[in-house]
Amino acid sequence: MIKSAQVEQLREADFHFIGALTKPEIEGLLRRGVLQMELFDETLCEVRQGALRYVLRRNPARADQMAESRRDKKRSVERLIEKKNLYLAEHPRAGAQAALRAARERIARLRIEGWARVEAEGRALRLVVDEASLAEASRLDGCYVLKTDLAPAAADAETIHDRYKDLAEVERAFRTCKSAHLEVRPVYVRSEAHTRAHVLVVMLAYLIVRELRKAWATLDVTVEEGLDELGSLSAIRMGLANKPQTYCIPRPNPRQERLLRAAQVRLPEALPHLGANVVTRHKLSSKRTNP
Repeated sequence: MIKSAQVEQLREADFHFIGALTKPEIEGLLRRGVLQMELFDETLCEVRQGALRYVLRRNPARADQMAESRRDKKRSVERLIEKKNLYLAEHPRAGAQAALRAARERIARLRIEGWARVEAEGRALRLVVDEASLAEASRLDGCYVLKTDLAPAAADAETIHDRYKDLAEVERAFRTCKSAHLEVRPVYVRSEAHTRAHVLVVMLAYLIVRELRKAWATLDVTVEEGLDELGSLSAIRMGLANKPQTYCIPRPNPRQERLLRAAQVRLPEALPHLGANVVTRHKLSSKRTNP
């Protein structure tokens, strides 16, 4: 989401922007009549207001997901109420207020207090759903609005929509580099230059990850799963007394062969050996020097 202050900074730098509106912002445009609910459909719709353009759509799959999420939350409260009612029935001396408080806390934690509440009838609890409030809460399910100041000649509605959706790839790249397979953190270096070099290496590694993701897309395997599978592919060193050591070329199994072929990687016919042992991991304590 781009804030108004950031938009002003972009304008001062002679940049344009594409951003998504929050739900309160969408509701504000609906109240002012800039947008109408009838415009939200599976196909893209564009509304212009001065120099601003709004590209809007309703995603039915996302709407179904949000509706199912509300049903799951409702079922969660119903199961709790059923459990509390059974306990109250089996324990005549138990207080209903404690059970009522627990049910209300569950509703507050699930953030459905806008359309659901719990009432006590004697020593029994029951869930009450305000259908009108539920309909109002679900009115914008699956709806989203993109806002831009780009001129129509620079990009049509489909281009604006596609470029914003590309942000998902950027976010996935950051997740992959930061906390997934590449794990840029923690950074065990001591200088700014080394930190920049470390991040550069991680970004270059992500380019390989992206290419592998494309190559293995039809194999129904993630990059992490593919690399784990190939991790067992190794050369074998054999040696006998008074005889030179020999190295056997690794032979991939059928699954590894498919991965290598899809990535257009061919194993070498011979492995050079320089007689040097290479260590890839060191203990930080043994390598760090005092400042």
